[in-house]
Amino acid sequence: MSPSPSSVCLSTILCAIIFIGKSTAQDLRTETLTPTQENPCLKEQTTTCGECIAISTLCAFCTDPEYDTNNYPRCDLLTTHQKQVNNQPRCKNIVNPSSVLTKTKDDRLVDGDTNRYAVQIRPQKIDLELRPNDPQTFDLTFKLAENYPVDLYYLMDLSNSMADDKEKLASLGIKIAEDMSQITKNFKLGFGSFVDKVVMPYVSTAPNKINSPCAGCEKAYGFRNVHPLNPNATLFRDKVNAARVSGNLDAPEGGFDAIMQAVACESQIGWRNRSRRMLLFSTDAGFHYAGDGKLGGIVKPNDGLCHLSLDGMYTESSNQDYPSISQVAVKAKEKNVNIIFAVTQDQKPIYDQLKPIIAGSETGILASDSQNIVKLVRDNYLAITSKVELIVENSDNVDVKFKTKCLGTEMKDTNKCENLQIGQSVNFSVTLEVKSCPPKGQEEKVLKIKPVGLYDTLTVNLTFKCKCDCESEAIMEANKNHPNCNGNGTYVCGMCVCNEPYFGDKCDCNKGTGTIADKEKECIQ
Repeated sequence: MSPSPSSVCLSTILCAIIFIGKSTAQDLRTETLTPTQENPCLKEQTTTCGECIAISTLCAFCTDPEYDTNNYPRCDLLTTHQKQVNNQPRCKNIVNPSSVLTKTKDDRLVDGDTNRYAVQIRPQKIDLELRPNDPQTFDLTFKLAENYPVDLYYLMDLSNSMADDKEKLASLGIKIAEDMSQITKNFKLGFGSFVDKVVMPYVSTAPNKINSPCAGCEKAYGFRNVHPLNPNATLFRDKVNAARVSGNLDAPEGGFDAIMQAVACESQIGWRNRSRRMLLFSTDAGFHYAGDGKLGGIVKPNDGLCHLSLDGMYTESSNQDYPSISQVAVKAKEKNVNIIFAVTQDQKPIYDQLKPIIAGSETGILASDSQNIVKLVRDNYLAITSKVELIVENSDNVDVKFKTKCLGTEMKDTNKCENLQIGQSVNFSVTLEVKSCPPKGQEEKVLKIKPVGLYDTLTVNLTFKCKCDCESEAIMEANKNHPNCNGNGTYVCGMCVCNEPYFGDKCDCNKGTGTIADKEKECIQ
């Protein structure tokens, strides 16, 4: 037997009014509002204030307790809510929040000095409450500072064919330091070497070859951190002089193993946090990469972590495969290392193909005996530092756009500028927009904007404005079983969110075991 109407509603007349009111609301709306397709607030079915404000900045939510919901939607155009009805605004309590951008760290740009870090990007921190579909724009300034610390780690192929290059490098080490001192007062130089994995078929493991692969050569190894970064150029010369060449069998070398360790082992190499990190990779051969290790029975993937012994040797050379190109690219980006591939003429086309993949990398032609190494270091340093390219980290669900004039007069949609000189600055216009709210629990994130290869970073503490203040958890908890909802629901933003099985504007109807549609039919009868 179906329940009687009296058990369903406090008043049959009340339920009938509710139902009839719902049927006439659409008629009134079409008469008084612009067509739905021109009003974004009416395109989607919204039940909460948060859903309303996420549609468009044109949309606002009315929280009047006695709002005429039979004739007007709570979510509507702000201008419509403000219209006069009987000489009164249609809605008195309108919720229409704006995005809020606050610069919380905005230190001025300064050059570096022996006792002071350079500041090259401004601002440094921003707090942003971002409403969906409400783009926010701010200015970001980058300056190429004077005396910015530079760390140059020379990573050299010490297979036998590079013997004459080693001798030349040792003699030119002091010249490199002197030349770089004209650019910055804060310069450190380090040295590491590599051969290949001590496994067949890369290196001969025959008893008569393993310890002395060639005349005057030492035993082969994967990578060795010979001389951590140090300002003493004379010590660099001595360490390079003392290093001995080795030998291997196949043409490609284990350079990628060496790059991964030199980049990943920050403390062992001596990389400084606030420095221009440069890795000069010197070889006359190609490189092994992920998958090649299978030839030697090595199937364990490269883990991208640091594995150096106390004497600077790479301990996992014979246990892990070579890293992939993408692994090297990701690690170099993560650690802010700019790689210069200094290679012989015949190898340059191969290494040129790495430039688009490894951000901030450059290639240069190495003379047969490395005699042009000083010019190569200087030219490539200037090539790297004369351009700025801004990248964004952790920007999922956020649209980030850049505009700048660089050093000209025409505004362009770009995140990079070239041909900068030390002391020059460029301004970027940065726009952040979110199209829709993220899943629940992901309303906050930290987004970072930074120049490629540099420590300087703008940190944006981003909060998605996907709820109105009247929907906060504290307010909802305090308004449970509210008198305005006849004790059967939570009073939120001027309306009732009913507990099951109640419904109605005041939660004064009980659907029992049927549906709301069934109860409305009974009320009409």
